[in-house]
Amino acid sequence: MRILIVDDELNIRKTLRVALESTGHAVEEAAGAGDAARLVDRDRFDLALVDLRLGTTSGLDVLGAILRKSPRTAVVIITAHGTIDNAVEAMRLGAFDYLAKPFTPAQIRAVLDRAARFRDLQTRVDDLEGQLSLEVPEISMESDDPQVQAILDQGRRVAETGVVVLIRGESGTGKGVLARAIHAWSRRARGPFVTVSCPSLSAELLESELFGHARGAFTGAVADADGKVAVAEGGTLFLDEIGDLPMPLQPKLLRFLQERRYERVGEARPRAADVRLVAATNRDLDEAVAAGQFREDLLFRLNVVELVMPSLRARSDRLALADHMLAFFARQMGKSIEGFTPEAREALLRYTWPGNLRELRNAMERAAIFAAGPLVDTADLPGRVVAGGFQARPGSPADAMHVGDPVSLDRLEAEHIRLILARTSSREDAARILGIDPSTLYRKRKQLGL
Repeated sequence: MRILIVDDELNIRKTLRVALESTGHAVEEAAGAGDAARLVDRDRFDLALVDLRLGTTSGLDVLGAILRKSPRTAVVIITAHGTIDNAVEAMRLGAFDYLAKPFTPAQIRAVLDRAARFRDLQTRVDDLEGQLSLEVPEISMESDDPQVQAILDQGRRVAETGVVVLIRGESGTGKGVLARAIHAWSRRARGPFVTVSCPSLSAELLESELFGHARGAFTGAVADADGKVAVAEGGTLFLDEIGDLPMPLQPKLLRFLQERRYERVGEARPRAADVRLVAATNRDLDEAVAAGQFREDLLFRLNVVELVMPSLRARSDRLALADHMLAFFARQMGKSIEGFTPEAREALLRYTWPGNLRELRNAMERAAIFAAGPLVDTADLPGRVVAGGFQARPGSPADAMHVGDPVSLDRLEAEHIRLILARTSSREDAARILGIDPSTLYRKRKQLGL
């Protein structure tokens, strides 16, 4: 590994350098923050050992500077003035580990071993993402958008823990992609990743799907069957759209989260489970609790760490994502497509993308199909994208409606509410624009299936 030592004590640097180089590592030294910044600008390091006190400079500032320039570097804070508060702050800011002086050679070796395993895991994750990106265009864990970068950073940090993660966001924003990434970044990466779609089945069938059943538990149960919890043993269980989990099943999931034990349907013997739980929802669970549709104690158990995926319209990398997906479909179809005309790019930026990444994927697949030349034009995009989501242009498919169209008031109201929700950042803003109370908007959303 390439290792950077940042310490204002010459003897410490020399001692560490001799010990590390004797085991085959390449080492650079820095006496302070300025030297460290120059070395990080010039080179990339697998590991940095940074003293907490560097004269008048804090090692935590150096930690932040290193991670901004080289996010993959594992930074270990070392200090003779170790406190719990220092350790917590260092880990919060992204430190890989924390060592108190005086430390032993065995402790240094243990840190190096952990850093090497972490580097190997990052390499395997990169390889996996590369393979998936050849098959699924939405798989992309790189983004220039600050919101997405922050979420990915939080996801990487929480992945190494075993806590429950709740991912919130609109439908189609990539919640499942983030859940898979958290699994791949975790110590359970070699274990299975198992998905359960909560709205897909009745409460009875979903319980069997989740926990399994014993022979004779219900009509058609001709043999014992394992549930998804058993299949996910040693890995990650992903509960998709947890907000739609039927009420009768919620107490049983709560007990499972509290005790990590469960019973098959039709069987009284409790079984232990070693699984990591990640859940996702596009619903406002606080509203669901207020409406009596979701247990508050279950929400508290699920919401240990919350990650919120931004909508596509709120992301600054929309065009980069469109370029990535267009290139993917062009390769699949054997076409040479270089990008978009200025008019098409403007339409992509102007549109609000209520269907988020899923809608963008469909639009880019369509564009790749219809593009006749090297550049995608507005004629190759869906009509509602070009029209901005309100009114279809002449001659385009009638996939948008406007006042005066031969449609019912219910359809017009539903479309108008959907578009206002898509263009606002909160339900309160949407209700204010619509001129109704937030509670009325909530009832209309339920009534109209939005």
